[in-house]
Formats: sequence, C-alpha cells, structure tokens
Amino acid sequence: EAYALELRQLQDAVPPFDSDVAREVLRKELGVRSLDQIFDKLSDKPVASASIGQVYRGTLKDGKDVAVKVQRPGILGEIALDLYVLRLLTPIQTKLQNAVNRVETTQDDIDTAIALVDEWGRGFVAETDYRLEASNTVQFEEAMRKRKLDAVCAPSVVEDLVRDKVLVTEWVEGTRLDRDASTDVPRLCGVAINAYLTMLLDTGCLHCDPHPGNLLRTTDGKLCILDWGMTLGVPDDLQYALLEFIAHINTEDYDSIPQDFINLGFSPENVSLERLQSSGITEGLSFAFRQLSQGGGPKKMQERVKAEFQDRYGSGLSDTELRDAARAEMLERMEAQLASEGVDVKGVTNVMEEMSRRNRELFALPPYVLYVARAFSTLEGIGLSVDENYAIVQECYPYLARRLFTDKSPRAKMALRAMLGLGDDDSETLAVYGADDAEPSSGLAAVRAGVNGHDGAEDKVSSLSPKKLLEMTDNFSSYTAATATVDRDGEGRTAAAKEFAKILLDKDGSTLQDILVEEAAKLGDATTRSLLRQALVESTVAQAVASTLRAPKNAVEASEQLSSL
Repeated sequence: EAYALELRQLQDAVPPFDSDVAREVLRKELGVRSLDQIFDKLSDKPVASASIGQVYRGTLKDGKDVAVKVQRPGILGEIALDLYVLRLLTPIQTKLQNAVNRVETTQDDIDTAIALVDEWGRGFVAETDYRLEASNTVQFEEAMRKRKLDAVCAPSVVEDLVRDKVLVTEWVEGTRLDRDASTDVPRLCGVAINAYLTMLLDTGCLHCDPHPGNLLRTTDGKLCILDWGMTLGVPDDLQYALLEFIAHINTEDYDSIPQDFINLGFSPENVSLERLQSSGITEGLSFAFRQLSQGGGPKKMQERVKAEFQDRYGSGLSDTELRDAARAEMLERMEAQLASEGVDVKGVTNVMEEMSRRNRELFALPPYVLYVARAFSTLEGIGLSVDENYAIVQECYPYLARRLFTDKSPRAKMALRAMLGLGDDDSETLAVYGADDAEPSSGLAAVRAGVNGHDGAEDKVSSLSPKKLLEMTDNFSSYTAATATVDRDGEGRTAAAKEFAKILLDKDGSTLQDILVEEAAKLGDATTRSLLRQALVESTVAQAVASTLRAPKNAVEASEQLSSL
C-alpha cells in the first residue's frame, strides 16, 4: 500500500513546465500570432500536469469550454534517452535478479526483459502522438454509442484544433472516481469494468492508462474516460482466446486452461499441450482464482491463505513455521512432478532451481499482458477504495454473459455451451438422470435438478444447467442495467428486460436462442425442433410480446425525431 500511495503521488504531482513556453507552443502549432484569435479565455496556469504534457482550461470564441493539452518541448528526446539507458541496464538488472533467486541467467531471459522495455517504450512514444490520441478518443466514443453503453463517455474532440503537439477537447465537469462520495460510485466501478472488457474483447482498442485522474464521475452520473494516448490493439483471435479463458475460469474448467495458455501466447510455440497439462499449472491456477473470486484484494487474500495454511498445517504455528511447512510441501510436490517426468530427483542438486528452469521453458510473458494487468489492477484499486471486499473477477461476469448471449461466432457459441454445462459435441444429449434411472430424462428433470442446485456434474453426459442459465441471465441484466443508462427511476432495469426479451424472441435468432432450441429439440425429432422455434419466435404470442417491447422504443425514437425538427 505504501508503494501504491507513492506511485499515486507521482502521477498526481508532476511538475509543470513554464506557461510562457506552453503558449509559444500553442501559437506555433495553431498558426496564429495571438491566442486571442482562438480563445476568449485561457487559464494562466495549467490545471493538470503530466509527464508528456499539461492541460489548460479555456473558452473558445463560440463560447465552448475546452481543455487545451500542450506537449512538453523535447519530450520525445527525453523518452529516447531514458529507453537507451534502460536497455543498457536491463541485462545487468536481469542477472542480479536471477542471482538473488539463485537462477542461472540465459540469453532468453535478457531478450525477454529487453522486449518488455521496448514495449513500454512503444507505449510512451505513442503518447506523444496527439493526432493518434484524438482518433482513439473519437473511435471510443463512437464505439460506445454504437453498443448502447450510454453510461460511459469520452470528451468530444475539437477536430479543427488538433495538431502534432496540441489537443483540444470539450471541458468535462466531474470529480475523480476515487474521490467522489456519490452513492452511485460502486455502480460506476462496474461500468468501468464493463467498458474495459468491451474494449479488450470487442472493439479491440484498450485504454492502457486508467489511473484515477483519468476516470471521472460527471455531474450527470456518467463515467468519463480521459487521456487516450496510450492504447493497445487487440486482434480478434486474441479477443476470443481471452473470452474462452474467462469462460473456463468461471466454470472452473481448469483442464482447458493449458490450451488457453497456448492460445494466449503464455507458452512458446514449441511447447506441447501434454507438457503443459503435466506441469501442475491447473492446480496452481485453481488456487489463485479461487482466492481472487472471493475479493478483498491482496490484504484479504493474504488473510485467507494464512487461514488455509493454519487449517492444513496447524493453527498453533507461527508465520515462519507456516511458511516453512508450505515450502516443504511445495518441494515434495516438485520432486513428485520431476519424478513423473522420468527425472532422477536424487541427482538434482536444487529442485526449486530445476523447476524454475523448466517453467521458464514452458511459460512466457507476452508484452500485451503488461497493459492489461496495468489497466485492470488500477480498476481493482479503485473498486477496493469503495468496497474492501471488491472482487474484480466477479465484476467480469456480467459482461461475459452479455457477450456470450449475443455473439454468434462459433467460438463464442462453444464458450457459452461450456458455461451452460454443455459439451462441444452436438451429439451429446440433454440428460440429468441416467438411462437406467427410474425417472426418465426430460426437460422437467433438468429444471428440477437446477432448482435443487445440482448441475449434473456427476453425470456421464453433459447437461444443460438451469442454475447456470439463471445466473448468467441475472448477470446479463446487471450488465445492461449498469451500462445502458444512469439508471434513474429504474430505467436501467427496464432496458435490461427489453434487451433480454429481444434476445429470446428475435426472429433473426441469437446464440442463446439457438442453444436452447437445439438442446430442447434433442428430446424429440426435427418436428419438435420446428415447433419449439415457432413457439419461441414465430408464434402470435411471441410476436405480440416483441411488438409490445418495441413500442416504447419506437415512441421514444419518434419523439426524439419530432423534437429535432
């Protein structure tokens, strides 16, 4: 916590450069002799200062309040020098770190460390491109409106005043999310998580600088994200790999994690799936995510781990004795792992060093992980400042439900089937009771099992889990209610109900609708499947409900069109 506090102070208290120099940059970039030609007012001193530039508050000739961002002179050269020095020191730092951990340094270690420095450098250099930042800001705002995420926004860009070293946007009235005392701040933390997951897994452009100063609660109760200089491009294949990974974590399908690691680039190309499966990664991830899902951040996690150790090794042991007992058990498991791979454990002088060497062969750290970790760790910190039991893993599930219900791609459908307790093979049947049981397999039996809390995990065949379906439906409603509006007078919940009904009744179909029809149809023949689709989609009742749900939306849209005339 002490380190985090110091870092926060560094972010919030970067010394500004001289305002006379800033005004000269403004005149030169905007091509005017006097700033009075553009601004009615411009603050004498910057209202905010950062490492790349500083911000002034101004008023344009048309009366619009704006934020005027001016780049520090010579900053690109300073970044280049810093990166040059870091690249020189990185091999030394890597060798010292490995020496402390009693691990031999390889050239791959040094190359990986330098690659991480280069990736950080790419991000910092990108921050100096104000035209790119303007484009990122505009694209984010358009993407959120297109997806009806109306509870989150970005400042509108004054495109006529965008230059290489100057960026002018609307002035946003609001307070920092971590300092606002409003009752809706917890909801906005959820909005932030959903917005960042949308960027990471949908739009493909992740905002990588979400420190508290860049997340504002606006006066009308929205979340405004500032400073779009540092972003990460996320290709489609990586998006689906991350989506599958989150789905497997949610369902505790840890046997699928090794393949996820390969898909995500966490393992080098020459590592086989079999080696990953035998490495013990499944057990470690199971423990880690079980702790993360309970929330509370590092402090609460440490308390829970200590309690588990006390239950396992003895409640009367001191912290040092608990650590020694855990270390001894870990060494025993490492020896067993090496022995299972045919290694003569007695001939290994340092078991932990040998396992560390093997793990370095099995696992890698893709550069994009730095940005994702930075973004979501910052969001978790803000959430913990509001709620000490905040669980960022749990906050991811509403987005996951919404995405899987609506994404029609084969990989998303496969992930949804897994979430609902179904296998990948379409030939598997919906069953809760075995063929030899007294009660026949039926949809009613599935519902009864789900209500009783049994998901059919012990069955020989996979089965639709009503319990998981209800859980995902609730998460979907939570996502829509939180992000579609500021939720005054229950508008968010109304929007959630309409959206979910649309998914179930849409005549064009949806991923969830297809799965429900397919699974139910397995109880009968093709005729049953056709009848079920007619009941869900084509019947007079279904069309009437859909029409009723569309009516309020059509009325609102018509009203808006009339008001704009």
